[in-house]
Amino acid sequence: MKRILLILVLLSTTIAVSQETIFEKEVNKISKRIEQITTTQKDSLRIKVVAIDERLEKGEITKSISNTLKKEVASYHARRIEKLVGEQERLLQLLVQDKTNGRIASSDEESEFDNDDNTFTVGKKTFSFSLNNDDKSERIEKRKRKMNRRTTSQFVFSMGVNNVLNDHELSSLNDSDYKFWQSHFYELGWTWKTRFTKEPSKLYFKYGLSFLWNNLRLDNNSIHVKDGDITEVQVFDNKLSESRLRHVQMNFPMHVEWDFSKNKTDKDGFVKDRANKSVRLGLGGFVGFKLGARQYLEYKDENNVEVEEVQFNNFNMNTVNYGLSAYVGYKSTSFYVKYDLNPLFKNTEIRNISMGIRLDLD
Repeated sequence: MKRILLILVLLSTTIAVSQETIFEKEVNKISKRIEQITTTQKDSLRIKVVAIDERLEKGEITKSISNTLKKEVASYHARRIEKLVGEQERLLQLLVQDKTNGRIASSDEESEFDNDDNTFTVGKKTFSFSLNNDDKSERIEKRKRKMNRRTTSQFVFSMGVNNVLNDHELSSLNDSDYKFWQSHFYELGWTWKTRFTKEPSKLYFKYGLSFLWNNLRLDNNSIHVKDGDITEVQVFDNKLSESRLRHVQMNFPMHVEWDFSKNKTDKDGFVKDRANKSVRLGLGGFVGFKLGARQYLEYKDENNVEVEEVQFNNFNMNTVNYGLSAYVGYKSTSFYVKYDLNPLFKNTEIRNISMGIRLDLD
């Protein structure tokens, strides 16, 4: 009877621990929902466009009506993506705030059994067990190989503010056409971190893939207007409640990282390479390309009717992007700066700069 009670206690405790909210898992869920929203809306748009083309081929509608219908459905699904993804972005902000306030548990704590094959926890006690018949020396060697992995991976999430510099001049921020605190960026990605040497050290090469959502909000009731090969900022006729240029890009970041985490030595004298447990500094850059751009306008027309307009255009933005980036922080949280070396728009000297908070989650 006592054995049954003990098993029940262990099971109930294990279930309770497994149900603890983990920040990294929640961020991963939100990123998957954002991807699903985009895919679903694009698929729905594609189906509607095919249906419109079929009606055009049958002679049910004219070419002009066909183009109008396509613009309407494209605008509808763009607004749906904007709204649904915006909701997920707000959830990310709340999640980061809860993380900062300590209301969400993190999986960055470790115990001496972190690298064993099978562990379970009861209260503050951690137990380990093995289901194989390896002898002790084989188990120790396997554990050492797992503890001394040369390459690890991290999920990356960053957010902050966007703006532009004119001709590399930092002082040009004072005369920027864009609102500083209302122009945001969000970045989701995956990185790999490889030690330069086989033995534990402080120097790593960090590389990966990320997606960025960059938003630039114009000030002074202005909008972007494409005039041939030139994109100008012009004052709009009606009073604007929203004027935002969003450009999405895929980046391939590369950094040299100094991780000053203290290595751990076990009772057998084996040195374990520990990372993301202390101060970290990363210097490097990125190269990537834009996936698309659009301008969102909200205003009231002459009849006082609220209008939401989405303009799909590249606005003469450079497709290929490259630049410098750096971060410094403690454990998984860092201050992050990114600067484009090539101009944001063709035939200009305007370059995007981003600053914010970066999370590297194991």
